[in-house]
Amino acid sequence: MRISLGPGPDRAAPAAREPHVLHVTQPVEGGVARLVTDLAARQRAAGLRVTVACPSGGTLMNALRATGCTVIPWEATRAPGHRLPGEVRRLARLVRAVRPDVVHAHSAKAGLAARLAVRGRVPTVFQPHAWSFEAVDGSPANAAVWWERFGARWTARVLCGSEAEWRTGEQRGISAQWRVIPNGVDTRRFRPEGISARTGAGPLVVCVGRLCRQKGQDVLLRAWPAVLRQLPSARLVLVGDGPDADRLRAVAPASVEFAGPALDPAPWYRAADVVVLPSRWEGMALVPLEAMACARPVLVTDVDGARESLPPGHLPHCLVPPEQPDALAWALTTLLRRAPLRAALGAQGRAHVLAEHDVRHAANAVIDVYRELFGIVITPVVVPSQSRESITT
Repeated sequence: MRISLGPGPDRAAPAAREPHVLHVTQPVEGGVARLVTDLAARQRAAGLRVTVACPSGGTLMNALRATGCTVIPWEATRAPGHRLPGEVRRLARLVRAVRPDVVHAHSAKAGLAARLAVRGRVPTVFQPHAWSFEAVDGSPANAAVWWERFGARWTARVLCGSEAEWRTGEQRGISAQWRVIPNGVDTRRFRPEGISARTGAGPLVVCVGRLCRQKGQDVLLRAWPAVLRQLPSARLVLVGDGPDADRLRAVAPASVEFAGPALDPAPWYRAADVVVLPSRWEGMALVPLEAMACARPVLVTDVDGARESLPPGHLPHCLVPPEQPDALAWALTTLLRRAPLRAALGAQGRAHVLAEHDVRHAANAVIDVYRELFGIVITPVVVPSQSRESITT
């Protein structure tokens, strides 16, 4: 069932010490890492004690330490396997040493390991960031669904980034105490003004994301020749790295640039005429929100969270079915040919993100979930009214 804020039977007596949150995450790059960093920073600003357990490597550890959080290495592979029992034992020891008031696990692997390690002894919040069973088929998918149904008994709250992600969970028979908190981005970091990565002439399409099946860059590369037939000077930049990098490079034409991972994707958003994310599945992706915060038009596939992330005026132009390169090529070509439309969509997108997807609002909503669990007094991060921009399209 879904729940609302306010006093309830599961509220405990106020904590006598500074509330302590332990975030557990396996991804150390990309959207999940950025979201964990933003949440940790906002929670620190609200007076919480924050510890994060994550693998070493990547950019996450340094970003977290810059916020003043305690970071503890927790080595874990991305997928379940023979290493899982050891990963669970190490995490259980870590939880006993840290003694958090709440454990907040991010994505499938950390959600699996954390709930096995804690087993409900500490209030546990799970945030899927896209369901694991959408990534696989057949027996692995059935096993993932079974686990999510079973693991829900050790989960105080399941946080979904979109209504669609919540509905997908319920449709698969997961019985949990749900909260839907739309993802947010740092609108001061992602803004139209600032450094741009733009070089050269011609229309520029940018795709930011891990190079993997989920993000659908292979579909984009199948669509790209049709775009070039209409706009021969167009260029495509893939920003990111991942397991499919070599395979994608092998089939990419000369007009496609592989930029590698970016510590700060904002310059690439500012450089783009259109930002595209042709995902096969998501919860609510950060890339479209970050691009809109930079006042750039986005083109996304109609997967979980996509419609909810876009303002109403974007839907006829910026949403295409997944796995359909012809539709993707047509929509890209249309946007690249219509500069006034791109400008209007960019301005609408920026206003929408400021109003609905500022990370400070999302962080306050997550703190409200913690407050539900044990009735602690936490001062929310104030979002100054003057930070909201007025944009006329």
